[in-house]
Amino acid sequence: MRALPGLRGPRAPPPQPLLLLCLLAAVRPSSADSHPPASSITSLPVREERLTRCGNFSLESHNISLTERSSVAVEKNITLQSPSNVELACQFTASGDPNAVNVSWTKEEQPLESGYVIRAADGVVHTRYSFTISNSKQLGRYSCFFQEEKEKRGTFNFKVPELHGKNKPLITYVGDSTVLICKCQGCCPLNWTWHSGNGSVQVPLDVQMTDKYVITGTNVNETRLKIMHLSEDDQGTYRCHAVFPLGEVEDHLELVVLSYLVPLKPFLAIAAEVVVLVTVILLCEMYTQKKKNRPDDGKEFEQIEQLKSDDSNGIENNVPRHRKNESAASE
Repeated sequence: MRALPGLRGPRAPPPQPLLLLCLLAAVRPSSADSHPPASSITSLPVREERLTRCGNFSLESHNISLTERSSVAVEKNITLQSPSNVELACQFTASGDPNAVNVSWTKEEQPLESGYVIRAADGVVHTRYSFTISNSKQLGRYSCFFQEEKEKRGTFNFKVPELHGKNKPLITYVGDSTVLICKCQGCCPLNWTWHSGNGSVQVPLDVQMTDKYVITGTNVNETRLKIMHLSEDDQGTYRCHAVFPLGEVEDHLELVVLSYLVPLKPFLAIAAEVVVLVTVILLCEMYTQKKKNRPDDGKEFEQIEQLKSDDSNGIENNVPRHRKNESAASE
């Protein structure tokens, strides 16, 4: 275990010539003050604000308490955006002799052999692991283990801050303009970039097309992408990418561009359904009416046939009478 550095004593005053040179350098205006740098194509935060909020090398201290009755592993999520000194502490309340408890530490399930201390007092086992996170490889899962009757575990998850965009797709129309927003809570990225594309293919946006894309950021922790003169080709997935000293992270937003005919489609579908329904009703009415008329037609046909049969019977009856009359006259 590394010993903590002690306090330093006061320094001797610097030589006079060096002091004069320092004063001259402080009074002389720099070229950066007279000629401010051109703005980048991405939405960089203001330098002074970034240095004020993110320039300090901080100390991160976190702890987890466990007991023999703890039924599940205890986890704690920690976000880091810049290099930091870290102190992780775990304490375990033992049910028996605390000196008999086995203590160990791991990083991503790999055992750590040094860097931590163990102390037992009043039935409680304390352990502390001190280290420095200076790059993205040192992020991850750090766990402390206490082995008594059962193994108990506490885990610290270190990761860079998450970005928060809009979860639901953003719907707009052809010819309009829209603004996509990405932000992170309480963080200050070194840089923001935007990409477009679907699937694994990502294309950086050509921000030189100022008549199409404008990237801005009113706050250090957010970026805004304005897309103008939208067409159906502009719809798809847009990804905002943030760069931190300890790593990179991105989020995606879905943009849906509709034509003005799309809102009319439901009404057209409803109108078509109404037309079909009215047509079916009319056909049913015509069929029912025709079915009602068929019995009357049958009766009329029977009446006509009956009249014909009656007429034929009348003629047949008249012929014998006429013959009888002729025979009587001849006699």
